[in-house]
Amino acid sequence: MANDSDLVSGFKLFQRGQHYMKTWPIEKQLAPVFPENRVIRVTRFAIRFMPPLAAFVLCWQVALGGQLGPAVATALFACSLPVQGLWWLGKRSVTPLPPALLHWFNEVRDKLAESGQALAPVEGRPTYQALADVLKRAFRQLDKTFLDDL
Repeated sequence: MANDSDLVSGFKLFQRGQHYMKTWPIEKQLAPVFPENRVIRVTRFAIRFMPPLAAFVLCWQVALGGQLGPAVATALFACSLPVQGLWWLGKRSVTPLPPALLHWFNEVRDKLAESGQALAPVEGRPTYQALADVLKRAFRQLDKTFLDDL
């Protein structure tokens, strides 16, 4: 049985997933390199449409007097899709950057600093959340040439 700290960390993971989803810049230039654009798009779709689909499936089976077992299984699966997306995004947000991406992350930070932007120091090894924060800022304040090295 899970203890309370595991549940809290699980909820924090979903909160981090939501924050990461809001922070990551949905730019077509990033789509070939990062799966985030696709995962975020699918997760947003699932958050919007899967709960009503689950309710419809259950109501439809009750109205027709059908079997509830498969309807409940379908409804649970539909409701699990947004949870799976948020879980993946939360795990991704706390994942440390690989060495090649870390180098590019530092280059983008340097370009932001050269353009006069004040940047908070990075604590520990940078994660994908730190990358999302830097990219969001870079897309707003730099020209798109910072993507050439990617």
